[in-house]
Amino acid sequence: MDEAIAAYVRRKFNLMIGQPTAEAIKIGIGSALSLDEELEMEVQGRDQVAGLPRVITINSEEVTEALSEPLAAVLSVIRSVLERTPPELSADIMNRGMVLLGGGALLRRLDELIARETGVPTYAANAPIACVALGAGQALEQYDILRRSVPGL
Repeated sequence: MDEAIAAYVRRKFNLMIGQPTAEAIKIGIGSALSLDEELEMEVQGRDQVAGLPRVITINSEEVTEALSEPLAAVLSVIRSVLERTPPELSADIMNRGMVLLGGGALLRRLDELIARETGVPTYAANAPIACVALGAGQALEQYDILRRSVPGL
């Protein structure tokens, strides 16, 4: 997603920004769907033509547009997984929903986008980044069980 934001800023504003700046934009004003109240952010980078530092203002609607392609890819993978899910597990997923984990879960309205596009209730975990670390720790504690249940592990 950060690469998509950097590429968008480069195309639209002729401004080169690095990954940390793109990530700051995503965290600061990024959203998977349009926001009721548009947010803006000043961004510093290097002008592609002049090679000099320059400041632009980018808004949340532009960031949503920049994220449309990577989010479409995420939705495609989710649909593919759901299509291959056994029927009994599909029923559980429909009843309980999907929980988003990791840093991507912090993107505003991502849960709404996924729910709208898949028809599956979707929620972001309370502490999505910590959940990943805690889950990895639990997997290591129960590695023998995990190894037996996951072929090739």
